[in-house]
Amino acid sequence: MNVSYDGVGQVCATFLGEKLAEGHVVKLTGNGTVGECAAGDAFCGVTTHCCDDACTVQVCGFVTVGYSDAAPAVGWAALLADGQGGVKAAAAGESGRQMPVVDVNTAEKTVTILL
Repeated sequence: MNVSYDGVGQVCATFLGEKLAEGHVVKLTGNGTVGECAAGDAFCGVTTHCCDDACTVQVCGFVTVGYSDAAPAVGWAALLADGQGGVKAAAAGESGRQMPVVDVNTAEKTVTILL
C-alpha cells in the first residue's frame, strides 16, 4: 500500500531570494527575503520554485527533503539545516525545530516532515 502526503496542508509564500535551489530548506535573511541555510541553522521552509530573484517557499504542510548524517527517526524530532539543502537531527546542545517525521527513506536519504 502506498501512502502519499503530497500537498496535504501545503501553504506557500513568495519571497525574494537569489540563486536558490528548489527543494532546499531556507531561512529568513531580511524583510521578505530568504537565503540558503548553513549547517545548524533553523529553517523556515522549503523552496518549491525558484526563478531569477524570487522563489516560492512552502512554509506549512508535509514536504519531503534530503537529510545528511544519521537518518532522523520517525516521530517527533528536533531538526536543523544540514548546510547542503537538507536537514539533520539536532545534536546534544543544539535546539532544532521540533516537527513530526512521518517517513524516512534511507535508500534515497529523504525524510517527509510536517512543517
